[in-house]
Amino acid sequence: MFSKEEAQQLKKEFWTAFGKSFPRKWILYNTKIKDFSFKFYADKKKAEVSLDIEMKDEVFRDAYYNKIWSLEDILKDFIGDFHKEEFYSLENGKVISRIWVEKEGISVFNKNTWQETFEFFVEKMDGFERFYYEYEDFIKDV
Repeated sequence: MFSKEEAQQLKKEFWTAFGKSFPRKWILYNTKIKDFSFKFYADKKKAEVSLDIEMKDEVFRDAYYNKIWSLEDILKDFIGDFHKEEFYSLENGKVISRIWVEKEGISVFNKNTWQETFEFFVEKMDGFERFYYEYEDFIKDV
């Protein structure tokens, strides 16, 4: 296994390599909706691309989640099959709503899976972004 420092260095190399391989400005936090963001995630077992709805006010979080959920079939056309959880608990105990796609069998610590991970990230985040841009006005109208 890796020491903590080696693991941190490898993670840094992973994200740097991703940025260099696919230089692009992603929406991520720039949705113009507070606490509504797209995220990349990778660890030693899987990679994820998610839409996190993190409003503290449960009424607003629920409203945005239901807006996205009302477009379920359309979203599936953009990103394929996905997971959803209206009350998703983060490691820190915070409850959010999350919609995500994941790819298992890859590792941020295995350079042989990096390209496959990067391609997954690009394909799925591009789908999320195209969906968002297409339905942005509808989603924002809460």
